[in-house]
Amino acid sequence: MSLIFIRTIIIFVTLLCIMRLMGKRQIGEMQPYELVITLIIADLACIPMADPSIPLLYGLVAILAIYMMHQIVCLLDLKSSAMKRVLSGSPSVVLNKNGVDVTQLKKNNLDVSDLVESLRGAGYFSLDAVDYALYEANGSFSALPKADYESKQDSLPVIIIDEGKFEEKNVILSGRTQAEFCDLLKKNGCADYKKVLILTMDGNGKIYFQQKGEKFKILHIDVGENRLW
Repeated sequence: MSLIFIRTIIIFVTLLCIMRLMGKRQIGEMQPYELVITLIIADLACIPMADPSIPLLYGLVAILAIYMMHQIVCLLDLKSSAMKRVLSGSPSVVLNKNGVDVTQLKKNNLDVSDLVESLRGAGYFSLDAVDYALYEANGSFSALPKADYESKQDSLPVIIIDEGKFEEKNVILSGRTQAEFCDLLKKNGCADYKKVLILTMDGNGKIYFQQKGEKFKILHIDVGENRLW
């Protein structure tokens, strides 16, 4: 028992030193290769702690070897822009002045609802409140709002059509029917709702509408004197 206790202390101190040497990034800011290395080190540390029959030196040497690999990869990442793109990736602009870039979303295994959720997390509730939005190479989200973005989001938008599919509960909330939305789409050059990438509506009747492969449009429907929600 005392042997396991001593081995655990030695490995803990070694890991603490290694992680300090690797830098100050938080988990959410790690590049993909850094996260992989961290997970491998954690796994290597468990083996000699759990099994006293394995020499402690084996675990320490493996951890130090991984640390050396980390330093080599970091050096390549800093010295070569081509290697940086391979190892760390590059930012993906998923929303621009034309609207949602679904190609970039799919490239990152995301969909439009993921983008909407990320925007809300950043404090932007309407898709037209932002000129540009991107996912950084480390997975964090950034957005550049329009100068007058606050005036564009005085009511919470809800998703009516998400990639060609109606969100029925939000259709009911809007007080309209699917047929009414289809008529609205036809009047604005979209004969089939399945071609709609995203359609949102807020309580004031403002609609953000984008067909697949086309620029977004802002439409308005009459909701009377009082907002819907």
